[in-house]
Amino acid sequence: MAFVISEENCIACAACVEECPEGAIVAKDPVYTIIADKCIDCGTCESTCPNGAISAAS
Repeated sequence: MAFVISEENCIACAACVEECPEGAIVAKDPVYTIIADKCIDCGTCESTCPNGAISAAS
């Protein structure tokens, strides 16, 4: 279960990119995306996001 970034809520601030311990978050036009195969489900990105744009995939 990887986390996902909402394109509607992401403000492309890169806070999640800086905090991801696995480097699983990359730039994607116009915001960011999480590479599911690299995500270890730690939740750091979700708690770091100032806009609440990241949530667990269902």
